[in-house]
Amino acid sequence: MTQKRDILRDMGLHKRNERADIRGKAESEFMYSYQARIRYSELDESGHLKPEALLDYFQDCSTFQSEDLGVGIEYLREKNMVWVLSSWQIIVDRYPVLGEVVTVGTQPYEFKGFMGFRNFVMEDASGKRIACANALFSLINIETAGPMRPTEEMLEKYVLGEKIDMEYAPRKIRIPDGAVKGEEVLIRPHHLDTNHHVNNGQYVRIAIDSLQKDCHISQLRAEYKKQVRLHEVLTPYIVRTEKGGYVVDLRNQENETCCIVEIEENGENA
Repeated sequence: MTQKRDILRDMGLHKRNERADIRGKAESEFMYSYQARIRYSELDESGHLKPEALLDYFQDCSTFQSEDLGVGIEYLREKNMVWVLSSWQIIVDRYPVLGEVVTVGTQPYEFKGFMGFRNFVMEDASGKRIACANALFSLINIETAGPMRPTEEMLEKYVLGEKIDMEYAPRKIRIPDGAVKGEEVLIRPHHLDTNHHVNNGQYVRIAIDSLQKDCHISQLRAEYKKQVRLHEVLTPYIVRTEKGGYVVDLRNQENETCCIVEIEENGENA
């Protein structure tokens, strides 16, 4: 196994650091990971990592892997392709605090046509898992806006692992009846990413802010349906769930659903 791991590392398919032993039991031998330290700018009022910052850590991890494998942003741009996030499911045991050292890991576990499935984990310095996630990405042709299959090069470079142990929820989020209209949000430059539409984490932030309360989120699900661009307006429609959580339906000016966010709470951050 050691020899195989060394070969994979030399091929750029397996990234580890000096703290490699902190990897948890749920992670496969081929999980890509990087180490980070929680920054002050990423904290909420309680001094814990913000939910959308956790999402950003996970998304950055998959981006780093793609860049290191040579199939990142420039590769996709040259081939007129882009990975579009279709759904998130994030489960949080606790939110780390300022200065805490964490390891973030990811691995793809399945390709199905134009769709790619990934797991993510965040672990503390002792190797204990503090958050995990499942995500579905769709590969889209920029010129036609239609789906396309990954290239052979991409399929060869992404080493598939096994799904991690977590309680998987359906990708589709049901919107209960009785939603109440919230305050409109004008999309500004800080909401956008390099694809010139609203960043995935910004939808989550808009949904959380629409609740106008402190949220101690234990599970967050997001279903992305339609891209939103600069100067468009999103209106949240908010409804409680049977479990006491919230579903926020973010609609554009044509009353089309662009993103659905489901929030479950546990009452505490740490």
